[in-house]
Amino acid sequence: MDVALGGTFDPVHDGHRRLFERAFELGDVTVGLTSDGLAPKTRHVERHVNSFAERKATLERELEPLAEEHDRAFEVRTLEDPTGIATEPQFDYLVVSPETIEGGKRINELRHERGHDPLEIVVVPHALADDGDIISSTRIVNGEIDEHGTVLEADAETERH
Repeated sequence: MDVALGGTFDPVHDGHRRLFERAFELGDVTVGLTSDGLAPKTRHVERHVNSFAERKATLERELEPLAEEHDRAFEVRTLEDPTGIATEPQFDYLVVSPETIEGGKRINELRHERGHDPLEIVVVPHALADDGDIISSTRIVNGEIDEHGTVLEADAETERH
């Protein structure tokens, strides 16, 4: 089976790792990684995003041990638009997080228009931080939590202001 998933993955965190783990359970994995042009457009808030090359290198380091553990192959490809690679006919599954279900439905509409079978959309629940809120890259970049969801102590200087 061939599995697609996509995102910006910057920084990679335990929520992403859940997506990767589920994808490798299902089959060989192709990750669509947002291009430098697309990445800022997919953010709900404006923030720094590392370059495609940096994100791809980090992602490959994350994926290699999972692929080996599950005896699967993987590939990281550039996503130039949000529906990206998943509209291609070879995929069987699309692994998504709860907030990207609608994108998955849109991908299946496009696949239908192109005469391809629909993907089975596999929704992986969010990983929660210690405070019960979701682990997100934005929260990590903002210094609220680390990549595992551990709440970070507020900076004493910040508390005074």
